[in-house]
Amino acid sequence: MDTLTRCSPHLVRLLAVATVWLVGGIAVAGDTELARGEMIYVKFCALCHGEQLQGQPDWRHRRVDGKLPAPPHDATGHTWHHPDEVLFAITKNGMVPPHAPDNYSSDMPAWGAILSDADIWAVLAYIKSRWPAETQKIQREIDARFRR
Repeated sequence: MDTLTRCSPHLVRLLAVATVWLVGGIAVAGDTELARGEMIYVKFCALCHGEQLQGQPDWRHRRVDGKLPAPPHDATGHTWHHPDEVLFAITKNGMVPPHAPDNYSSDMPAWGAILSDADIWAVLAYIKSRWPAETQKIQREIDARFRR
């Protein structure tokens, strides 16, 4: 079996994006942001939330330490139930008020000291791009109601 055949589909996508970029392929700005978001997601988020955004097993039930496992970011989770501003704030600041109760214990780090705001928005764009069209539509409506 050759090396490419053994690579995960995720890695093959990353290699394809990198190849197009290196040889001067034309990509729209949205595609560039999504590719950047995917690379950042793989580096910083996939360890807990899964390469396919599937989250950790049994994510709805607290572990022995009282913390919840990392939820999925695909359509089976609750990420799409939240407006963009909330998703951004949780990613940047961690699970702290006003998005979590005082003294809430979580493994979710605050990424704001490591990732730029643009990096965080790129990751969120990537995550949202992986949702089915209907889920994206519902989340856009949630976001629009929040902004009013």
